[in-house]
Amino acid sequence: MLPPPPKKSHQNELDPRCRGLKHPFFQCAALILPWLTPQELATISLTCKTLNQLAHSINLHRSLDASRSFENLPIPFHNTVDQYPYAYFIYSPSQIIPSASFPSLKRQSWGPNSLCPDSSQSQVLSGSSLSDAEMGCTDDSMTRLGASWLSAVDESGCECERCEKVSEDNVIGCPCMELEGSEGVGIMSECGPSCGCGLQCGNRLSQRGIQVKLKIVRDVRKGWALYAAQWIQRGQFVCEYAGELLTTKEARRRQQIYDELASDGHFFSALLVVREHLPSGTACLRINIDATRVGNVARFINHSCDTGNLSTILVRRSGALLPHLCFFASKDIKEDEELTFSYGEIRVRPKGLKCYCGSSCCFGTLPSEHT
Repeated sequence: MLPPPPKKSHQNELDPRCRGLKHPFFQCAALILPWLTPQELATISLTCKTLNQLAHSINLHRSLDASRSFENLPIPFHNTVDQYPYAYFIYSPSQIIPSASFPSLKRQSWGPNSLCPDSSQSQVLSGSSLSDAEMGCTDDSMTRLGASWLSAVDESGCECERCEKVSEDNVIGCPCMELEGSEGVGIMSECGPSCGCGLQCGNRLSQRGIQVKLKIVRDVRKGWALYAAQWIQRGQFVCEYAGELLTTKEARRRQQIYDELASDGHFFSALLVVREHLPSGTACLRINIDATRVGNVARFINHSCDTGNLSTILVRRSGALLPHLCFFASKDIKEDEELTFSYGEIRVRPKGLKCYCGSSCCFGTLPSEHT
């Protein structure tokens, strides 16, 4: 009489050598892992060979595109300095206002649509009850995150079918194209959400996403830096400075925390304060954009004491209450040239963070001011 077959243990069922990626455990893991931070992925990868392979696939995918496919072109990381293949943050292609619905944006899916080569795994991923937006894979997800920004508009806008500037013979053109005077940072006007023209309107340069090839390169002294991956013509739109729009009170609270974290020299914030002098000359509009946790590739643009090769422009869109801070090429930019701009000229901390811009007029320390 033959002995009964051995009972299957739970350990054997989860053993990748027995079932591999077809096992429901690893199919669920393939859905969860893209939501994990680098530290969490590193911990998971130590548990078994299959999860190690899944984590490696996610890390490789993340290093190939910082924008998570939110932009028109992939923006890869390049690092020959240390062991970090990419920088982790929540990606938003435009500025957002944190709301009660999304008080803390801590996670976003960042990984390939399918982590497994077999059709059964693809079926599980595509058949998930989670929508693309909930998976963090489409533009709609960030549109919902920024819903409070999108509602901050009025109904004013042009009714043009084809927007043009005022011609030389004084024919009235698109009212959205009237430029305003400015002190310091430049200002330009664009058509907005309530206008009759479409996204292909020539007066929506900053609203069609990034149109030039960029890459993020690791530098020994500066850390991550944004570079041109193609020749960029002077005056061409490069990118917007995206992040969380904060009140001045919240900006000051966060800056205090960032200053404490930066005291050891290993933390760098991306909180940018912009002041727009109003036409009356008696008031100033302060805009606080924090890209430290939530932002886009503009968070990697470093300072240059010689003003750099990017100009900062406040873009006002018809009907929108708040402007967008955008970068345009201030000169022709060569391929493989680092993109930089001036953070400002005020330095209230003589012993502030060291500047490594390398320009002939370098002050030695980065600009700083009282937030």
